Amino acid sequence: MIKPLHTLSTRFGKLVNQLPVAATHLHEALLPELCVACLAPHARNGLCDGCRGDLPINDRCCVRCGLPMLLARPGAERTCGECLKFQPGYDRAFIPWRYEFPVDRMISRYKYQGQRHYARPLLGDMATQVHDLLSRHPCRRPDLLVAAPMHRKRQRQRGFNQAAEIAEAISQRTGIPWSDRLLRRPRSARPQSGLDRKQRLTNLAGLFEVRGRVPQHLALVDDVVTTGATAGTLAALLRKHGAGTVEIWALARTPARKIRSAQPLPDVTGDREAGRQAR
Repeated sequence: MIKPLHTLSTRFGKLVNQLPVAATHLHEALLPELCVACLAPHARNGLCDGCRGDLPINDRCCVRCGLPMLLARPGAERTCGECLKFQPGYDRAFIPWRYEFPVDRMISRYKYQGQRHYARPLLGDMATQVHDLLSRHPCRRPDLLVAAPMHRKRQRQRGFNQAAEIAEAISQRTGIPWSDRLLRRPRSARPQSGLDRKQRLTNLAGLFEVRGRVPQHLALVDDVVTTGATAGTLAALLRKHGAGTVEIWALARTPARKIRSAQPLPDVTGDREAGRQAR
């Protein structure tokens, strides 16, 4: 009698444990997906059509570093004065959005508060845009996607490396392999925010190392490019270890004069469930 009772108890316990998951799926099926920017129902992959159309597209930018050049003609390949002067270590950039509202708030919620549902539209749309880019220009297909490294202490505090998650999303859409181990950050440094380009370069000196064989063509993946100092340092290190072509792929690029929006994003209900879905 003991064994059958034990089996019944085990099966009942498994059924009880599955109830929250089943309830979550039922909740998702009955209620429409909300837009993370305006809470409108019937969003597609986290954004309604209106808010997706309002994202600050970075279609007038430096072809090399992605710096917004709003006076340039859309689609024209221009190089900014900084890249002409300093010749960064990377060859070109693919950065779909400017770091302005609501993209800046979406990335901030994702990066600093761990609310992954705010980044899900950006990751999904960027992966699709990369796929389309490579369909038009197959020569730009890299051998490997390399996630910008994060010090292990900060990654433990945050719980994830956002650059690795972006690289993984692109990999799933394009089939390009990705790695978060080729580059390593063995020591921490003061935060880059608030530093100018020269201070950032000094802060980054000797901060990274390569752990493994470096392919010929790489795309370095990150969330936001501000001055390009980190990207340039990593690109130079990869070139030193054998890379021939290094591109920078990121979600957003900070304009030369960043004006931070005071407009908040709404709180989307079900943060825990939405965060679990985006993992």
